[in-house]
Amino acid sequence: MELYKIEELLEKYFQGETSIAEEKELTNYFSSSNVAQHLEQYQPLFGYFSLAKERMNPKEVTEWPTQKETTSKPVWWSLAASVVILLGIGMYVYSTNETKTSVASNELGTCDSPEEAFKETQKALALLSGHVNTGIESVQVIQEYDKSKGKVFNQ
Repeated sequence: MELYKIEELLEKYFQGETSIAEEKELTNYFSSSNVAQHLEQYQPLFGYFSLAKERMNPKEVTEWPTQKETTSKPVWWSLAASVVILLGIGMYVYSTNETKTSVASNELGTCDSPEEAFKETQKALALLSGHVNTGIESVQVIQEYDKSKGKVFNQ
């Protein structure tokens, strides 16, 4: 076989453009004893393919397990896990809804008349005002601290 033809086939092979017949030609060339010296580096590549082809014996291939054997246990485990998860979510939703309704009916209460609602609102606003005033007093203390710090460090 001519050397330039082998080089062209190698170029086509590495670009992925060879046919099966051309690849067989390359395999035959590299399995022979008269390989050009500058092409000997490709000999293990094509030698490996022929060696792998010889190794693969269809009688040695073991039979894959059937799908029934492999999927029976995981399907039941996944179904059981799904049921447990759904039950957990259902119990959580049920318990949170139950506590929300008990808080709404017991702790918040309702007012029968507008005057009673007005008094309750005034009490809530007075409580809020007391907390806001406490916060303002704290801010005033901090402002006083900043003034005294400024006087000390400026002198």
